[in-house]
Amino acid sequence: MRFVRRRRLIIAIACVLVALTVLMAFGVYGLLRGPANASEPVSTPHSASASPTLPTRIGRPQPIAATTDPEQFAHDVAHALLTWDTRYPGGLAVWVQVLVDVANADEAPAVASDARSYFPAPAIWQQLSAYGTRQSIEIKSVIVPRAWSIALDQAAPGQIPEGATAFTVVGARHRSGIWDTEEMHTARPVTFTVFVVCPGHNPCELLRLSILNQPLA
Repeated sequence: MRFVRRRRLIIAIACVLVALTVLMAFGVYGLLRGPANASEPVSTPHSASASPTLPTRIGRPQPIAATTDPEQFAHDVAHALLTWDTRYPGGLAVWVQVLVDVANADEAPAVASDARSYFPAPAIWQQLSAYGTRQSIEIKSVIVPRAWSIALDQAAPGQIPEGATAFTVVGARHRSGIWDTEEMHTARPVTFTVFVVCPGHNPCELLRLSILNQPLA
């Protein structure tokens, strides 16, 4: 009888350990996937031992090149906004700074606030860094939304800066990290609007960013 009770105890402990391992794995998976957004379409994430979409080398912040082409500028901003690597030693702030560096001088504080909302919170960034988490965006389209044309028609003179344009970006966010020697990969759709201004022959500047997954349509 004592042997039977001991055997049951060992089985119970083993079951608890398995359950804890599963919960921990799903916890990390949730971190890699990112918080759900009420307005964000839900996609089915994928996991694999190796991800073909993201490089294993450590990514580093890349400055946004000066250009007078508003669509190219919006494309580059979108990449900078959703591309980061927690393994880079500079921390979270250096990735946000890339966006601030191309912001319109009057809108720089607002751009900094907008950009930070796209990145993980500092505490989450620290947790993600333990798993070497990195992210990139696959852009599917960059278009001027119909709502922007309506806004231009209805705006009072001088209300919208000359040379300002809005671009709605549609794409997929890819996130990858290492859990227990295996690489886990998640992907989910993203969409947002980038507001830019290209004054005359001067390089384009970033005016504002919409809330993630709440773009102009």
